[in-house]
Amino acid sequence: MGLEPRAVIVHRRTEYDELIAHHGTAGQAEFFLRQRGLDLAAAAARHAAYGAVLARVSAQVPTSWRRAMVERADLGRFLFAPEDVVVVVGQDGLVANVARCLDGQPVVGVNPDPSTNPGVLVRHEPGAAGSLMRAAAADRIDAEERTMVEAALDDGSVLTALNEVFVGHASHQSARYAVQVTEGVERQSSSGLLVGTGTGATGWLRSVVQERLAPVPLPAPEDAALAWFVREAWPSPATGTSLTQGLIARDESITLTSFSEDLVVFGDGMESDALHLAWGQRMTARVSPSRLLLVR
Repeated sequence: MGLEPRAVIVHRRTEYDELIAHHGTAGQAEFFLRQRGLDLAAAAARHAAYGAVLARVSAQVPTSWRRAMVERADLGRFLFAPEDVVVVVGQDGLVANVARCLDGQPVVGVNPDPSTNPGVLVRHEPGAAGSLMRAAAADRIDAEERTMVEAALDDGSVLTALNEVFVGHASHQSARYAVQVTEGVERQSSSGLLVGTGTGATGWLRSVVQERLAPVPLPAPEDAALAWFVREAWPSPATGTSLTQGLIARDESITLTSFSEDLVVFGDGMESDALHLAWGQRMTARVSPSRLLLVR
């Protein structure tokens, strides 16, 4: 007889949590903010509201199921199991944070505050969590498979992301490298390279497109294709600016060879889990074989 499903509820610290962690006590945090014309009460209210949503979602887990609560910072240390049903309570970005840790487990996104969260990936109101969990466990869900991006280093290290991977200098210096795509090879100096999915087309990639009025059509979330953009490429006698954007099909890739001593590669804003490129090392980005199973 198989194991009962496990509900894994993913959440993140609130701004109130972070203020208390930084200042030690609520009183010290209140004093710090008051000196700057700010008020802790609003952050405390949002904290309480978020806690209430977490409690409401947790109360809907079937009594026979196992359960776990995982904070965003602990995702890299948490071992997900095949029978897990993952419930993400938070902003859209939290779904991206957990997606890289999964292998086909269904994800239910719960929006705790529709007044501030767009709800692109966290589409469901808290009261629907229970029925969606049970349907996901019984494989009776309407779900979509979202494309992910994979970045692989030549030392065997691999990183996956739902929105995008970023490659750039560990500080604010220019990154120096050679980029290779189907159209050719070019040495560049820039603020970094973004390679993203159709899901990422609603975030960082969208910002890049709107800023430069780029003609690159961004893929849809389910398309097995990626878009890539070089940020602020600098022309010089040794570096060019002709290869700065494009699309990558399922059977294609983009390769970056580092000519800086410390470039970082991270996905979906998780800089704490970055890979590092030494001078002469290569990174190749392509469509990942993994996909996010997102409950509609």
